[in-house]
Amino acid sequence: MSNKLDLCSGLNEAAQRIHADAKQKGFWDSERETGTLLMLMVSELAEALEADRHGRYANRTTFASNPDGNPEAEQFRSHIKNTLEDEMADTMIRILDFCGAKGIDIEWHINQKLAYNRTREHRHGKAY
Repeated sequence: MSNKLDLCSGLNEAAQRIHADAKQKGFWDSERETGTLLMLMVSELAEALEADRHGRYANRTTFASNPDGNPEAEQFRSHIKNTLEDEMADTMIRILDFCGAKGIDIEWHINQKLAYNRTREHRHGKAY
């Protein structure tokens, strides 16, 4: 088995599109401090934890099949917003926005890290 893991392509493109959307919405009107951006990523994970602790999970079935004609935003608020899955999406969006802003080739870095991790011992030598 090869040490190379081919990740699905598209993360760099997603980073660029997400960053362009964030710029268009005014989130990058001025330079943003790296520490603040990193903590915003952490805050999304904290929100995911709270959603899980409160049993809030997305209901894709009712979101996709609701026949009452609600606008998409209302459907989202009713079936997806503030759920574990929603907060994980927010986390990824923040990470990819950051990568887009900083010009990080996240696909390359993920592939390099995965290849390296395959060379490491069980649990990377740690108890947990």
